[in-house]
Amino acid sequence: MRNTEVEMAKQSYTLTAKIFHWSFVIIFAYGISKQITNIEQLEDLALLKFEITFALFFILFLVVRFFYMKRTQKSSLPHNTPLVQKALAKAVHYGMYIGMISIALSGLVIGCLYWLGLKSGIIIETITGWHEVSVSIVYWLVGLHLIGAIYHRFKNDGVWESMTPSLKRKN
Repeated sequence: MRNTEVEMAKQSYTLTAKIFHWSFVIIFAYGISKQITNIEQLEDLALLKFEITFALFFILFLVVRFFYMKRTQKSSLPHNTPLVQKALAKAVHYGMYIGMISIALSGLVIGCLYWLGLKSGIIIETITGWHEVSVSIVYWLVGLHLIGAIYHRFKNDGVWESMTPSLKRKN
C-alpha cells in the first residue's frame, strides 16, 4: 500500500466511540469475572437482583453503543480491503452484538424463572444451555476480533491505530 493509501485508511474513531469500545471491554470482563458458577447461588436474593440489574444495564449499554456506532462511525478498513475480509469483519462484529445480547437475555430469563420458583427441569436446563452456548460463541468471536486486530497491527494499515491511538507505532 502506498503512503497516500495508508493515510486515507487511517480514519480514527471518535473519542466517544473509543470510550464506548474500551468501557464495554471493561464491563464484559467484569461480567466474566463475577459470573456465578452454580444456579443455586441465585437463592441469594441480593445476588439475584444484582444479576438482573447488571443484565439490564449490559443490554442498555450494548444497544446504545450499537446505535451510536451504526449512525456515526464508518469502518476503518481500507477501501481496498478484500470483500471477503470486509464481510468476515462485519459478521464477527454483528455476531458479537447478537451473542452478547443473547447472553444477557438468557441470563435475565434464567433469573426471572428462578425468581418465580422454576429452579429445575427441562425449561431452566434449556435456557441455561442457551446461555452457555451464547457465552462459548462470544468467546470465539472475541478471539477472532482480537486476531483481526493483531493482524491489522502487523499489516500497519491504520485499522489498529483507529481504535488504539495510544499504541501507535513509530514509523
